[in-house]
Amino acid sequence: MDESSAFIRERLKKLEDLSRDGIDPYPSTFPVTHLAGDLTGRYGSADDAALRAAEAVALAGRVLSLRGHGKASFAHIKDQTGRIQIYVRQDTVGESAYALFRRIDVGDFLGVRGRLFRTKTGELTIQVDTLTLLAKALRPLPDKWHGLSDVEVRYRQRYVDLIANPAVAEVFRRRAWIIAEIRRFFDERGFLEVETPMMQPIPGGAAARPFVTHHNALDLRLYLRIAPELHLKRCVVGGLERVYEINRNFRNEGLSTQHNPEFTMLEFYQAYADYRDLMALTEELLSQIVRKVCGSDTVTYQGREISFTPPWPRLTLEEALGKMGRLTQDEVRSEQGLRKAADASGIAVKPAWGWGKLLAELFEARVEGQLVQPTFITDFPAELSPLAKARTDDPRYVQRFELYVAGLEVANAYTELNDPREQRRRLEAQAKARAAGDEEAHYMDDDFVRALEYGLPPTAGEGIGIDRLVMLLTDSPSIRDVILFPLLRPEPPGDEG
Repeated sequence: MDESSAFIRERLKKLEDLSRDGIDPYPSTFPVTHLAGDLTGRYGSADDAALRAAEAVALAGRVLSLRGHGKASFAHIKDQTGRIQIYVRQDTVGESAYALFRRIDVGDFLGVRGRLFRTKTGELTIQVDTLTLLAKALRPLPDKWHGLSDVEVRYRQRYVDLIANPAVAEVFRRRAWIIAEIRRFFDERGFLEVETPMMQPIPGGAAARPFVTHHNALDLRLYLRIAPELHLKRCVVGGLERVYEINRNFRNEGLSTQHNPEFTMLEFYQAYADYRDLMALTEELLSQIVRKVCGSDTVTYQGREISFTPPWPRLTLEEALGKMGRLTQDEVRSEQGLRKAADASGIAVKPAWGWGKLLAELFEARVEGQLVQPTFITDFPAELSPLAKARTDDPRYVQRFELYVAGLEVANAYTELNDPREQRRRLEAQAKARAAGDEEAHYMDDDFVRALEYGLPPTAGEGIGIDRLVMLLTDSPSIRDVILFPLLRPEPPGDEG
């Protein structure tokens, strides 16, 4: 029997003893009046007179440490805001209550009522009048000196990771703060937050493989959405001229430090604007969030300082391949030249790839990693962007940008194609590519084209990856560090810990 199993057997015996003695180890409620962090913030430097005048407190949390001295004991308990010391004396709480306290273990949840005082060592402490066991823990917490360091276990048992590693909980508090600031930014500018379907009969809005499911009552094949784009543009057609959504997308793709099959996106659409307007809006949005959340325009990500002070550099895709990817203009403009450059870069070129796809693959291989400071990459090939409006001066390219920071693609935006005739032609071409074996090509969506036939005003739209943005603003190297419960392979049988 391993150490963990022995521990659990010991705790189960204590649980049985408590129940036998008429003590409910899992009561339903406890009226909390104060939080640890609030108390330490308010009374951390208060003198004895102020502590004596303070009201009684009722606080609950997890027991992190125990220290006994005969008929008096100290402990630390932790709630969501912090930790605080408690002092329990037998002559104050009574013999039976003190006997119960002596049966408390590290990891248990405890509720206490009492008054504040300061110990001889100066630590703010609650002198307990009454106490209640709120939940008996059956598994051991990680060793306080070594914590929880196994990355796989941390992701799989995030609930333990949050207990053992305070910095992890701080990441998710900052994530919530970032999302709250995004909402505030768009609400103040007259955007309406909406919700669009997660299950769709036709997936669209991005080039990706969808997850497939089935609705039994309707006997209907459905897909988890890969993007909310087409429904959000339907909203603009209907007169909701500024809309945004913060929600999940699902793409049946591989796992990496930058990719999780389920991820969170911000998408927003603004009528009477183009992609250049959204570049200015993006600079304003992200620089404001960085200042509010990080306290400065500059953040450190994986040892590199990144400045979000606008304006940010703007390069066309071809310019970036020339300046940073070491390609000549002849190579960039020639499909044959791109194929040779791709071979030289070790890219496994597929025969069906055209000029635009080759450009994108070479950009990813040769340029992305060099884009450390916020940089807009503009003017993508039309064949890669079937939902974007073409440039009027050169229809081979569309009015589109992607934003890169620290080698990560953070945003993708374009002026929306609103000509229903051209949109139908492009989607039909995508459908042919799908029929020929391109699993990431767009589906034909006749209802979306019908919506455009009612009239979509000039509109620009953008998607920003929330998870990658949180990575940047919390100095997290992997997307799994900023998703509470990332997708993992099933745990091997008998390896539940």
